Amino acid sequence: MLVGDSSGIPADTTAGTSTGGLVKEGSTETFQQDVLDASQSVPVIVDFWAPWCGPCKQLGPALEKLVNSYSGLVKMVKINVDENQPLAAQFRVQSIPAVFAFKDGQPVDGFMGALPESQLKSFIEKLTGGGSPLEAALDEADALVTAQHYEEALSIYQQVVGQDRENVRALSGALRCYMDLGQDDIARQVLDQVPDELKAKPDIISVATALELKEATASGGSTEEIIALEEKITSDPKDMQARFDLAMALYGAGNREGAVAGLLDIVRLDRKWDDDGARKQLVKFFEALGPTDPLTVDGRRQLSSLLFT
Repeated sequence: MLVGDSSGIPADTTAGTSTGGLVKEGSTETFQQDVLDASQSVPVIVDFWAPWCGPCKQLGPALEKLVNSYSGLVKMVKINVDENQPLAAQFRVQSIPAVFAFKDGQPVDGFMGALPESQLKSFIEKLTGGGSPLEAALDEADALVTAQHYEEALSIYQQVVGQDRENVRALSGALRCYMDLGQDDIARQVLDQVPDELKAKPDIISVATALELKEATASGGSTEEIIALEEKITSDPKDMQARFDLAMALYGAGNREGAVAGLLDIVRLDRKWDDDGARKQLVKFFEALGPTDPLTVDGRRQLSSLLFT
């Protein structure tokens, strides 16, 4: 498991994710068993593809990921048309990718060409009669986080990543839970193990920035420090370094709104102070909070107003 086991120790990230037989390579010889017989129990999606087909390289992995997220409510069989030409001819496959859905041994739906993820989800939901169990589990975990039940939420996020190690929503949720539980060292270890392509995802960037800021402000934020900095600013309102230090101390103390307001004041009073340092730090705050956080939305609006008026 990528995010860690129940003891909180990060696990090896090199191990592949088990599909539990939900996705397999099929052939003309195994079609009866893999598709027709199997579809008597659960819907089976058949993907006709070929190694030389560009759109197939986009559609196939996207379909596989979604099928795995349905935890056994649907299966997928991949048919290489080059190796199974009679079968492709039987289904009159003239262009690929070509996808067919089977239920009770009969084709019930299908499409040709690569589709966006939203349409693929709708296609699968028609077959299963509902949404992804993994998505439902993530919704439950998010609700637990809102209720500050971080340990319970972490357990769910871990289970999801155990099934889909590239699930960014689950991974970022788990990392934030580690931080909320004060287990920053584990969060750092796990983050360091995340593959580079996932580290570039906005949700992971947000968590990484939040952890960086938490580590940077860990030694500050005491009441005494905040009072001393406020008195320093009162005596010298033009002391931008004191204003900056106060903003960081407020962030460390959990007063995100006060921290953002303090940096906005610096931009308002001296936009170019410390080589645009206040604006740069604001960007980090916004990254850590996430693009949809009300504080980010309002803060970006105020910052734009200051910079372009």
